[in-house]
Amino acid sequence: MKASAELDAADPLAHLRQQFVLSAGKVYLDGNSLGPLNRKVSAHLARVTNEQWAEDLISGWNTHNWIDLPLTVGNQLAPILGARSGEVLCCDNLSINLFKCLAAALELNAPRRKILTEAHHFPTDNYIAQGLSQLLGHERCELQTALIENLDQTDLRDVAVISLSHVNFKTGELRDMQRITQQAHAAGCLIIWDLAHSAGAVDIGLGQHQVDMAVGCTYKFLNAGPGAPGFLFVAERHQHANVALQGWMGHADGFAFEEHYRPASGITRFLTGTQSVLAMAAVTAALGIFESVTLSDVRKKSLALTDHFLDHLATCNWTRNLEVLTPTEHAMRGSQVSLAMEHGYPVSQALIDRGVIVDFREPNIVRFGFSALYNQFSEAERAAQILSDILKNEWFLDPRYSQRNTVT
Repeated sequence: MKASAELDAADPLAHLRQQFVLSAGKVYLDGNSLGPLNRKVSAHLARVTNEQWAEDLISGWNTHNWIDLPLTVGNQLAPILGARSGEVLCCDNLSINLFKCLAAALELNAPRRKILTEAHHFPTDNYIAQGLSQLLGHERCELQTALIENLDQTDLRDVAVISLSHVNFKTGELRDMQRITQQAHAAGCLIIWDLAHSAGAVDIGLGQHQVDMAVGCTYKFLNAGPGAPGFLFVAERHQHANVALQGWMGHADGFAFEEHYRPASGITRFLTGTQSVLAMAAVTAALGIFESVTLSDVRKKSLALTDHFLDHLATCNWTRNLEVLTPTEHAMRGSQVSLAMEHGYPVSQALIDRGVIVDFREPNIVRFGFSALYNQFSEAERAAQILSDILKNEWFLDPRYSQRNTVT
């Protein structure tokens, strides 16, 4: 195993770290939940508020093209996702965008009426599918779940659309997008991928893999800020679809204020209402960093960071026997390491109290999220060592670490 200092010195992405606001003395390993502040975001937000909004007021919709931001920012996202210009919108949030995509897929693939989701999907994905199914009724929509490992044995003959996570949020397992998408298409199904835990960390290739639709968020590995907008991808071949949420921003001529809805051409028909200019400004500034890197380099460092962390866990008596939920195979690993352990929640709080910022997922999972844009190899080593010390000394037994916060 190479020394952490040697790896940090040879890191071609090391210079990017200075673009982020990171607390001295802390190891931030929760970028898979919320990325840190990019200094360019705060600077750009100041310009938009103090110059554009303050000085130009409502004329900014025209003079600064605020009205086009969902598509403009979507076009920034497109190369990060492996999509083409005009195939991505930045708008709303992941849940609303998933509703739009599921409803469109059902229309596109009628008379098929089943939505197939994975049993261990991120909960909001299944909640949205449940709600749509209840709204449309059994005659038009039926929800079916399956374990992703059983997909090969699942009857897909009446399935209109399959909804899956690219990276499992609990385990960090990366799914084979190309193989599964081909499998779906061979069975006559459309497929929607949730990219929440892969966008900005994995070289995705939506166009290359002929993905139909995808959704995601911008506040994790894309670092656009808490509650930042979501995005949706709709392949050009499907952009004639009917949209269930028919808002005026998706109208062919919104400012004609027509009495009845006429959908815009292309992906802009998937817009609904007015989007937040300030939120979009944060996204566009945050995405700028990806213009100076390749996703292959980001992916290479991400895997090296998680390898380094796993190697250090394996060298200590107190961590070597922990259950690692994240696959060791590179092709099956996202950008996090998930450990299942007894006393998982108090252990996570003991880590945070000692400057290693992680998060916890029920029932017993501590997640360590690594971002190639700002994390260091020395931080991976330090996190492993502090975890070992916590387990060795049983510091997690301190009663204050068992007091649950609302957000875990």
